[in-house]
Amino acid sequence: MWKRVATEGTRVKEKKYKYDVLVIGGLGHIGLPLGILLADAGLRVALYDVDVKKRAVVEAGEMPFLEYDVEPILRRVIGRTLHLADSLEDVAVSDTVIITIGTPVDEYLNPKMLPILQLAEHLTRYLHDGHHVMLRSTVFPGTSQRLREFFEGQGIKLDLSFCPERIVQGRAVHELGRLPQIISGFTESAVSRAEALFGKLQVQMVKVSVQEAELAKLFTNAWRYIQFAIANQFYMMATEHGADFARIHHAMTYGYERARDFPTPGLAAGPCLLKDTLQLSAFHQNSFQLGHAAMLINEGLPNFIVENLRKSHGPDLGKSRVGILGMAFKADIDDIRDSLSYKLAKILKFYGATVVCSDEYVKDPAFVSTEEILATCPTVIIGVPHSAYRRLRIPEGTAVVDLWNVVGPARSLPEAE
Repeated sequence: MWKRVATEGTRVKEKKYKYDVLVIGGLGHIGLPLGILLADAGLRVALYDVDVKKRAVVEAGEMPFLEYDVEPILRRVIGRTLHLADSLEDVAVSDTVIITIGTPVDEYLNPKMLPILQLAEHLTRYLHDGHHVMLRSTVFPGTSQRLREFFEGQGIKLDLSFCPERIVQGRAVHELGRLPQIISGFTESAVSRAEALFGKLQVQMVKVSVQEAELAKLFTNAWRYIQFAIANQFYMMATEHGADFARIHHAMTYGYERARDFPTPGLAAGPCLLKDTLQLSAFHQNSFQLGHAAMLINEGLPNFIVENLRKSHGPDLGKSRVGILGMAFKADIDDIRDSLSYKLAKILKFYGATVVCSDEYVKDPAFVSTEEILATCPTVIIGVPHSAYRRLRIPEGTAVVDLWNVVGPARSLPEAE
């Protein structure tokens, strides 16, 4: 693909790019599925990542994490239209550079801005006039503008766009081609180039300003986090007064359209919801009361579960064997980042309980099988609503904590003879 990259007087220089797209953070949960699908759409894609272990796995045509239906596509494109970049030097021979490194929070729950600014400094030696740089991950509001000012200060005239991802983890191949893509950029050229890129995936597009795009992404995750918090607060209220919240939830939502999107309670976690809520709080001078309340409720749910067990078990909790089914942060995936099941296990251990864990997708030599937990644990907690747990036969006499109502009273069956 030939691109116009610089002008000297009336003479236009042309440069041939080796890659249409280079994805930085290209072996992660955001970059890898996008890179694979763009390569499958016919673009020449390079993936750059510092994770050496994942590199070897992807080169072998295998996914380093669970993404449904993506691996066959990876095998089709790897070494053909999809390649692994050896260094950031390949930025210089790529038309579009997609950055999938977001803004994490530190141990004090403040946004960490330095990593993406340090990356920008590294990129300056390879970027040139005419490049298209796209930010894809969630960023602290104003980050895009800060990067624009930085590159302009370095004398680099490029097109900078911000096009956030909104896919459900594990479902990239289904949602990248279905969900409308938010498009924003600082120049008409940046917007046009972003539109052309996602046009390869044949998706609808929604154009907004860069600030609006940054806030739309954060608002979406914070809104979902607050929804979970409301469900969890109601669950705590009902439980403390001896009511069955699963029955209440059914009564609220059955045939009632206005409540159909009301979630069930559960351990609301993962690498995005809490982090993005905290970023909004920092952006708004720590004056995000709903966000703060949601954090206290959702992060406090493991403590609530343990306190209820302490009330029911008394001193015997410290002598008890408790099993946790599901250690991923959400159903039917293998990602444990910021999973509250681990926090739950730590609190139980603090009070002396023997805790054993299991998961249908997460591989950990310390985990035991689901069958062993059901056979040896008088108390079982459903940490994550994996689909497989809907077929469980709970032994008679087992105490089950099932916020998600995965097992439910109708599924708590006596032991088969």
